[in-house]
Amino acid sequence: MSKPAPGPDQPPIPVRLLTFNVHHGVGDDGRHDLARLAQLLAAADADLICLQEVDRHYGPRSEGVDQALLLSRGLDMQLAWGPAIDQPGTPERRQYGNALLSRLPILVSDVHPLPGDGEPRSALRTLVELDGGALWVTTTHLSSRSAADRAAQAAAVAGLHTGAMETGVVVGDLNADAGAPELDVLRERFTDAWLLARARADQAPRWSLHRDAGRTHPARRPHVRIDQVWVSAGVTVTAAEVLDGSGCSDHHPLQVDLEIRSGV
Repeated sequence: MSKPAPGPDQPPIPVRLLTFNVHHGVGDDGRHDLARLAQLLAAADADLICLQEVDRHYGPRSEGVDQALLLSRGLDMQLAWGPAIDQPGTPERRQYGNALLSRLPILVSDVHPLPGDGEPRSALRTLVELDGGALWVTTTHLSSRSAADRAAQAAAVAGLHTGAMETGVVVGDLNADAGAPELDVLRERFTDAWLLARARADQAPRWSLHRDAGRTHPARRPHVRIDQVWVSAGVTVTAAEVLDGSGCSDHHPLQVDLEIRSGV
């Protein structure tokens, strides 16, 4: 017997999402420690973990390991992978990019190269199944060198969410403040989750007077809010928190608690 469609009075579906530029697993002590990173991610207890700067057999800086696969196995989560750099290697290809770790079933996963010069950039677009709905999640890492490149990349990312994909989130290290002009195209379709959150907390009391400003980088003394979550209509943000990731990366992770409207 097929499952009945959810009615309008169905409660929203809670989803905890975390985004984190993991700096290929190297903390502020200069040491690559994937177990330390996995411990931090496990403690967050997130349904969806969106990672940037992940290595797969990339080289000595990450001990040549497949970080994406090891983290997914260690956390017992499904893996979607989106390389931005993909080069021949021996015996494995050298890759670097974005990853999604998910407790929720992954229904669709595709990778989209982004425009711009300099370091290659990509967006990892996934569709995850919810109990009574679905959610599009796009994880990306925009250019650090050019506002013009970021504008073109943001437009390409926004263009991945068509009318048939109304409910979704765009997350990642955008290398620009949420109010930057190059992100205007995101504002046309999405809303900054940090501003929507009913409750907010961050690491600022440890370093500055900028409490609840959501700053994530650099980890030692964060002064910019470049790690962000943007949500579409149909997504409510109940809380947003910058966790302490200074031991694992040069960024802090951003965690958001979402409620997804049923039946979308």
